[in-house]
This record gives sequence, C-alpha cells and structure tokens, in this order.
Amino acid sequence: MGFEKPMPVQEEVLPVLLTQDTDLVALAQTGTGKTAAFGLPAIQRLDTSDQTTEVLILSPTRELCLQIAKDLKQYSKYVEECSVVAVYGGASIELQKKDIKKGAKIIVATPGRIHDMIRRRYVDLSQVKVVVLDEADEMLDMGFKNDLDAVLEQTPDTKNTWLFSATMPDEVARIAKGYMNNPREITVGTRNSGAQNVKHCYYLVQAKDRYLALKRIADYNPNIYAIIFCRTRTETQEVATALIRDGYNADALHGDLSQPQRDHVMNRFRCKNLQMLVATDVAARGLDVSNLTHVINYNLPDEIEVYTHRSGRTGRADKTGISIAIVNLREKHKIKKIEAIIKKKFEQLPVPTGMEVCQKQFFNMIHRLEHVDVNYDEINPYIGEVVKQLEWMDKEELIRRFVSIEFNRFLEYYRNAPDLNVKEKEERKSIEKKAKNTVHDDSGMARLMINLGYKDKIQPQRLIGMINDRCRDTKIKIGKIDISELFTYIDVDGNYANDIIEAFHGETYRGRPLIVQAAKSKRKDKDEARKANRDNRRKPSRDFDDNHNRRNHKHDKKTENKNRDDRKKRRR
Repeated sequence: MGFEKPMPVQEEVLPVLLTQDTDLVALAQTGTGKTAAFGLPAIQRLDTSDQTTEVLILSPTRELCLQIAKDLKQYSKYVEECSVVAVYGGASIELQKKDIKKGAKIIVATPGRIHDMIRRRYVDLSQVKVVVLDEADEMLDMGFKNDLDAVLEQTPDTKNTWLFSATMPDEVARIAKGYMNNPREITVGTRNSGAQNVKHCYYLVQAKDRYLALKRIADYNPNIYAIIFCRTRTETQEVATALIRDGYNADALHGDLSQPQRDHVMNRFRCKNLQMLVATDVAARGLDVSNLTHVINYNLPDEIEVYTHRSGRTGRADKTGISIAIVNLREKHKIKKIEAIIKKKFEQLPVPTGMEVCQKQFFNMIHRLEHVDVNYDEINPYIGEVVKQLEWMDKEELIRRFVSIEFNRFLEYYRNAPDLNVKEKEERKSIEKKAKNTVHDDSGMARLMINLGYKDKIQPQRLIGMINDRCRDTKIKIGKIDISELFTYIDVDGNYANDIIEAFHGETYRGRPLIVQAAKSKRKDKDEARKANRDNRRKPSRDFDDNHNRRNHKHDKKTENKNRDDRKKRRR
C-alpha cells in the first residue's frame, strides 16, 4: 500500500495497542494516519473462528465511514474470515442488514444508522471487544451525543474503547470519563493545535467582493486543488453554481444532496475531475482526500475550533498545504482568536491584481508547454501540412499566436480589473461616519435604519436573524421594529449599535447594497433608501397623496357613470 515508515501517531499508538489490553485516548490532527493506528491492531486481535462482531468503529460521516471500511479491507486482504461491513445513512438498511447477517467481524458505522439498527434488532453488539470512536470531537459537534450514549450502552463493560480526536473539548472528556477505564492518553503535537505543515494566510476584502476575491485566488493558483468552506447549504450551492457558470471545474457538497449525488461528486473530486469542492462543514467532515493544495474559508466558521478541522484537510501525510481565509473588516478580530488556538501566525496577503494573475497564468502556460508529452508517431503524419500552412510566420510570431489562443480571455477579463484590497483606515472612517450620529433614547436603545421594507417582503424575524447571523459573538437586545414600504426602523441596544452598523458594512441583499445607519428624519431616510435601491428597485411606490387622489378619481368616475346612466333613463 506504499507504507514505508510509520507516521508519528502510529509510532506512539501501535506499540501500546499491540501489546496492552487497555483503553486509549489519542489526540492527533486529521490526516496523520490514525486509521492505520487503530485499524491494524484491531485486525490483529480478531478471533476469526466464528462470525460474531468483535470490532465496532464509529465515525461522524458517511464518507469517512466508507473510507475507513475501504482501508480496513485492504489491511486485512490476507486475513481469512475478516469481513468488514460499512453501515451508514442514505443507503438501503435492508441490504446492510443482510451483509451483517452473513457475518461482520468489523462494523464501521455512523452513530445514527447503527443506533437505528440496534433498535430494530438487526445487529448484536454483545460480543464486541473493541469500540473505536474516530473523530470523536466532530461526532459530538454534529449532535450525535445521544446516539453515541445509546450505542455504547449496548456494548459489554469488558470491551476496550479507543478514542481518537483532533481536539479535546469537554464533551469528549465526558465520554472518556464515562465509558473508559483508566485510559492511556497519547498526544501527538500540541493539544488542540493545528497541523504543523500548513501555512495560514488571509485576504482582507469588502464583503461584497468576497466572490471576486475567490476567483482571483483560484486564477492566481492555476494548479489549485481545494475545498472551499461555506457557512450554509444555500451559500454553498450559490458559490458552486457561480464558479461553474464562470468556467471553473467545481461542484457543491452539502446535506441536501442524496447519497448517490454525494458519491458522484466525491468520486469526481478524488479523481481530480473537479479542482474545487464547495462544501459545508458538516458535509466535509471526515473527507479523506489526498494532496489538497488549499483549504479556502469563504467565511470563517462561527465556532473558532472548527477552523482546526478545516485547515487539517490539507497538509496531510507530511505534505504541505495552505489554509486561506477571505475576511472583511468586521471579521478580522477572529484571526487573533484562531492564532491563539492553533499556535501559529496568519500572514496577511494582498489580493492579486489583474496583471499579477495574468502573469502567473502566462508562465504556467509556458511551463505546461515545456513539459507536455508529445506522441511523435501520431503527430508526424500531419506535421508537413501544418508547417506548410504556417511557414509565413517567424518563430516569435508563432509563439505569440499560440499563447494568445488560451491567454486572451485572461487579458480581456482582467484588463480593467479593480483593486479588491481594503484600505483599513479609509474603511474604518466610512464605518465611523455612518455610526457617529447614532441616537440613544432614555432606555439606552438606539434607532437604526435599514433599506429593506415591505417591497422586499421582509419580516421582523428575518431582520432579527440577519443581525444575529452577523453579530454572533454578542447577545443584542432588540426593541421595536417599524417596517415601511422602502425601509425599516429598528431599535437596538445602544451599546452595540456601532457594531451592527459595522457588521452590515459592505453587505448586499439580492444584488443591491445594504444601508444600515443611524436613523435621521423620515424624509431623509426615505431618500437614502430610494438612492440605495435605485438600480434594483421595482416600480416606485406612491405616497399618501397619490393614493388619496387615485381613490378620489375612482370615486368621481363612479359618480360620472351613474349620472350618465340616469340621463339615458330620462331620455328613454
């Protein structure tokens, strides 16, 4: 299988599990060889004289479940009667039941599906000797706590429990304390730290330029092979659709996809038919993909610890990788928090200019030209005619024309490309200018105006959700919400008014800029909202006088029609 020397976690774990009958907690980053660390000892300890299940391995996602099962089948290729069955949601439970009935020495499962099979009495765990909790922190993050408890209660007290995790949060410690007996603890690297061979950097842009920055990064790295992390399923699909529309080899992976769709996307990505996989955190957890060059945080995660898992997708198996964050000014404070956790510094990089991207693409094309494989036997029959047709061009002209075939589209796209880099002082002045006139009332509340109203079908719950999404680190008191046709007044805790204004700075809603600022007079706020909505607004609303006149006109017309009918009757 290409193993030449053990990885650090394998060097520490294998001697313990092969020689001692013990519980174990092993902390090591994703991609450091943990599957072999627990898989090889588990196989070696099997008693293949009967068909009872002896090893249960629990993993957070379907993809990781399948990957572990595949690896174990390779490890046990020459071990007779070692049957490995993968049990996961999204596939036929009846087929999985049949596979287990045939005999399953090792079951690799997701917590939800194995719990379901236990309830249906499709599986018997009473003879299990080893339980492995792989990526335990991720399983608990994904809400599998109750399922884990229910499954572990069905296993015998005499079993050994091996817990593998990248971080050691309180919930993982609780599992270790409740279901393990004096476990050995092995930590490879620093506890809760990031992978050592991953470089961390960030680009500072306005929120509205986030997608443009993503394209610049992709174009500046022609051989990129990356996972792009987004917060929500909707955003994941939108970003993937936009990349595909713009000609990139990309696709989406999120929870709304069926299992066959997920398998299809992952197969394309593993075969490198896709350069970029746009995914949510839940969908991408447990993915085992080799040789990723980049991990791109389209948005920083809400929970800072999640960044450790994201960045661990690259730089695996002693290879190097780059973890990139695209942030705006209001998110920049999170960088310091992440640095404190991963014990590494971020490097702020300028977003490449259009000409820098073109230069990088140009030399990449020359590199490909130098290293292309030429099949002389198949090409030689056509060379004579080609040379004859191009003989009027000299060498330099031929090279210019050849390179321009592919290079022209980059020159055209980036000819007048704007600078996406944020000048922090100017940006902060703009935010402070919007916030300086914030008015506080006696109760400590401040009134803000946002250019969304009835015309946008906006609801109070939606507005509150937008504020909570952008200000997750604080609990903000929200008071009266007054929705008009073009804009809305919203009362918020005065201590956080400026934070809310900053959080919405540079944001867009359905393609138009969002304006959030201190409330002024009703007329001025209406003018501000109309100005912001000018390019995208629908038919302008009528003011009260217009509606009043229209109603009067309608009434007058009814009266005129009645009088005309009366005159006709009298003539008759």
